[in-house]
Amino acid sequence: MLMRDAIDRHGFANFRELHRWSIDNPESFWSEAWEDLGIVGDRGARTCVGEGFERTTWFPDARLNVVDTLLAGDPSVEVIISHIEDFPRRSLTRGQLREEAAACAAALRTAGVRAGDRVAAWTPNVIETVVFALGALSIGAVVSTASTDFGPTALVDRFGQIEPTVLLTAATYRYGGKEFQLGDSIADVVRELPTLTTVIVIGPSSEHMTWQDWLAPHRGIELTTAALPFDHPGFILFSSGTTGRPKCIVHSAAGVMLKVLSEQGYHLDIRPNDTMLYATTCGWMMWNWLLCGLGRGARIVLCDGSPGYPNINRLWTIAEDERLTFVGVSAALIDTWRRAGITPSSDNDISALRTIASTGSPLAPSGYDWVAEAVSPDVVVASIAGGTDLCGCLVLGVDTEPVVRGEIRGPALGLDVTVFRSDGTEADVDEEGELVCRTPFPSVPLTFWGDTDGSRRHSAYFDRFPGTWAHGDYARRTPSGGFEILGRLDATLNVKGVRIGTAEIYRVVLSLPHVVEAMAIEQPYRDDTRIVLFVVVDKPLDDELGSLIRTMLRRQASPRHVPEVIVQVPELPRTRSGKMTELAVADIVTGRTERDTSSLANPECLEWFRAWAAESTNS
Repeated sequence: MLMRDAIDRHGFANFRELHRWSIDNPESFWSEAWEDLGIVGDRGARTCVGEGFERTTWFPDARLNVVDTLLAGDPSVEVIISHIEDFPRRSLTRGQLREEAAACAAALRTAGVRAGDRVAAWTPNVIETVVFALGALSIGAVVSTASTDFGPTALVDRFGQIEPTVLLTAATYRYGGKEFQLGDSIADVVRELPTLTTVIVIGPSSEHMTWQDWLAPHRGIELTTAALPFDHPGFILFSSGTTGRPKCIVHSAAGVMLKVLSEQGYHLDIRPNDTMLYATTCGWMMWNWLLCGLGRGARIVLCDGSPGYPNINRLWTIAEDERLTFVGVSAALIDTWRRAGITPSSDNDISALRTIASTGSPLAPSGYDWVAEAVSPDVVVASIAGGTDLCGCLVLGVDTEPVVRGEIRGPALGLDVTVFRSDGTEADVDEEGELVCRTPFPSVPLTFWGDTDGSRRHSAYFDRFPGTWAHGDYARRTPSGGFEILGRLDATLNVKGVRIGTAEIYRVVLSLPHVVEAMAIEQPYRDDTRIVLFVVVDKPLDDELGSLIRTMLRRQASPRHVPEVIVQVPELPRTRSGKMTELAVADIVTGRTERDTSSLANPECLEWFRAWAAESTNS
């Protein structure tokens, strides 16, 4: 137990004293974390230089490659396991994974990939994606991944900005017992990404090199890794907003790994030889988070497809078969299990399980109750929150403290997390405000792609409160020292943990016949959230038009972009300058205190939304 060891080493009484020391002494804490977590590489003499979020450089003298940490250990031990719908279990030992990564690295070099080049994967959550990422990271390439449920338009909006030279994709993927062919979509994507020089397909392909054929000439090559600076870019993740294309967030691979391993090691008690699964796709930052679990010496389990196929107990069957010690899921899935009335403790042998982590949306108190009653009162429920912007957590479980029903237990070590009022003063306990962090940390984004002067990064995180990271979430601190996350401050949608920009929805919907205007809002609903799409149309909204909207969003964007409810409205609120005001409607449908609407040209239209919100809340 790394947390307990750290508390005892410093002579502290509890986590709260350790946390205070970690934020008062960040250089000492992150240096100790490097050693505690077994980071492989030359740490150098200095922990950080500069000050503040925008001027701090971490470990400026370090030279390392994250792959050396991720693949350290006994080569004979099984470290990666794959479960795909209707397919047999697959696995690799650490030695086999290293051999595959070496062949991939050699193939990438042959394709002309060098340090700093971007490579992309549009794939299911399978072993090949992990091998591809490890091979690329070993030579210093920058990796960006997306899930196969993203359509070509949404994919090109992302990858088109970063100009990748290599694309890994798949011939097919499975979901809910159905097989989906990607051949035509691959052709559409390749046509729109002119920088691609190499396309590799997992599975059969008559148009492109297959994965096995691509690696074949390079098998047997030893893995060599490039020693890189700590702040060398390694990952590009995407976070959408309410306007424009998704933001391309460039992360240091080493910064992300150190931050994530501190969360896994200290807070969540993930130990060497544990077996961990996080139900995720390659398009969510939790995929990167799970990948880092290799650095804890843990086995990582990849689960692709529907968690409800062939039945709702699928993940619990895997938990029994693999002797999972850690399971990570969305809060929505826990609520689905609760509503279905399943009792994993009766149906499966899950005696190895110690922790269930939940993220994506706030976990309702009923979710905590279900785990205690249907799984085990001894299993720790660790609700966690953070996101793509830091590829990690701001607040999460605390291994040495009891779980408090309905709360995220505490702030991450090394991060001074609190809640601010709109004027930048610290909110009182139980007072709602904005979730912020006052101390720099190693996984602060290096930059946004193409943000040459840093203005976009500054605007995203540091405009509101100078010198402080503003995360964009409503939150409140609790009397026990925990946190409650209450939703987004802006109109960006959070769907099962994935940020969806409303601009991506509007781009599709407003191209359809009869749709004049549209507004998408995230609404709390049955212990989770749902997307509601309000539309102004030039003919009555009928089943045919509603079906067209859903079909085109699913096809051109992704299933996550599809609203659960589509509602015809007479008018949408706009400012006097003509700008649509999503936040005014968001306040109403979420039940928040309404902000000043004096800038609206048509404030009377909000009465319709108030009536609709009251009716939908009671339905």
